[in-house]
Amino acid sequence: MDALFVIPARMAASRLPGKPLAEIGGEAMIVKVWRRASEAGLGRVLVAAAEEEIAAAVRRAGGEAVLTDPALPSGSDRVHAAVEAVDPRRRHDLVVNLQGDQPLIPPATIAAALAPFEAGRAPDIATLGAVIVEPREADDPNVVKAAVALPDGPARPGAIGRALYFSRARIPTGEGPLLHHIGIYAYARAALDRFVALPPSPLERRERLEQLRALEAGLAIDLTVVDKVPIAVDTPGDLERARAAHAAAAKGGEQK
Repeated sequence: MDALFVIPARMAASRLPGKPLAEIGGEAMIVKVWRRASEAGLGRVLVAAAEEEIAAAVRRAGGEAVLTDPALPSGSDRVHAAVEAVDPRRRHDLVVNLQGDQPLIPPATIAAALAPFEAGRAPDIATLGAVIVEPREADDPNVVKAAVALPDGPARPGAIGRALYFSRARIPTGEGPLLHHIGIYAYARAALDRFVALPPSPLERRERLEQLRALEAGLAIDLTVVDKVPIAVDTPGDLERARAAHAAAAKGGEQK
């Protein structure tokens, strides 16, 4: 199993333009994400940049970056384009799409994305989720929920199950925990090729969730449960929370 970790990034975020270069702890956010992925020590890490300024920031920090067409419609397309550019001989059989807006993601959470493949389950795609602990998130359409068949019962960290559906609505109904989907995807190389060649599907357009395209096409998605959702930066408020959390973590490290 030879994994390539790719972080797609572009400057034109609607709610926080230029966010890959937003400063957190003295570094650009995209550099923080690259460092976290590198610290996981699981394989080659690459930033797929839509603009030269993003690539330059990563390279100055010692990372690897490749420029991709700014007109590509999604992060998945950007990841695929970067992989095809750097690995035409297909040495890497797994491709992990990491989000460029999770600057504090623990390396262990990144590693968990590979758990289904390491367990011999051989899904087409693997992803992550965490049990929702804040009641308000259950009905928040900005929090994507996952309905997952967990054969071992409770949704405890480390449990792996087959994802049946993803929705912005509260799913499944009835008593029991709800899972907050974390948008990290580990693709078998052939599955990534197939996914980006597919047109947007009806459910994908309805829910505005790209992963439903894979399910409608019959691709198997496994989900591994982790202990918590990493901070994601989508708004100026999120950026301030990430800065505060980074500062608190740095202060805690100094005190140790």
